[in-house]
Amino acid sequence: MTDFYKKIIENNKKWVENKLAISPDYFKNLAEGQNPPLLWIGCSDSRVPANEIIGAEPGEVFVHRNIANMVVHSDMNMLSVLDYAVNALKVKHVIVCGHYGCGGVKAAMGNTSIGIIDNWIRHIKDTYRFHQHELDAIEDEKERFNKFVEINVKEQVMDLAKTSIVQNAWKNGQELSLHGWVYGLNDGYVTDLGVNFSCDTDLDDVYQLKF
Repeated sequence: MTDFYKKIIENNKKWVENKLAISPDYFKNLAEGQNPPLLWIGCSDSRVPANEIIGAEPGEVFVHRNIANMVVHSDMNMLSVLDYAVNALKVKHVIVCGHYGCGGVKAAMGNTSIGIIDNWIRHIKDTYRFHQHELDAIEDEKERFNKFVEINVKEQVMDLAKTSIVQNAWKNGQELSLHGWVYGLNDGYVTDLGVNFSCDTDLDDVYQLKF
């Protein structure tokens, strides 16, 4: 075994010991079930750990991650997570969190073939196409990149609001709010992008909303 592999096994043992030192029943209580108030849809990037960013404990955040935090209506993995979170766990908040410096978003801005991921990035390229006039008008490449990250998050929140899962929850009066965030790798802070929908949202407004 490599030193790294041995290290993570040891880290797990230390983590268990630390948790038990604080509360002897920590894992016993955790095993009884979960009741998280939040579903986090984030990027697979290893630098964006959902729980740590918001200071949440295990059991407080239900998590789905994919490249560039996408909400794709044909993605059964994402839909299954969303359905369970909304209809079984009854989460009250869903956060789509992107991050500056996202490799998936960056790749979608170019024409280089990477591999099978090209098929996934196609969805991100579509988002760029919808906002091409605005984005191409930004001369500074880094500024354009950051703006695209933000626009992508907003579009995913809109797509989330349009899913039958969310719409049915709102139709039934379920307390459920959607939010769009972007995380700064360089400073650790999250920014609320101001795209927040709830059961009071007029769905016609969602369909007509443009960024």
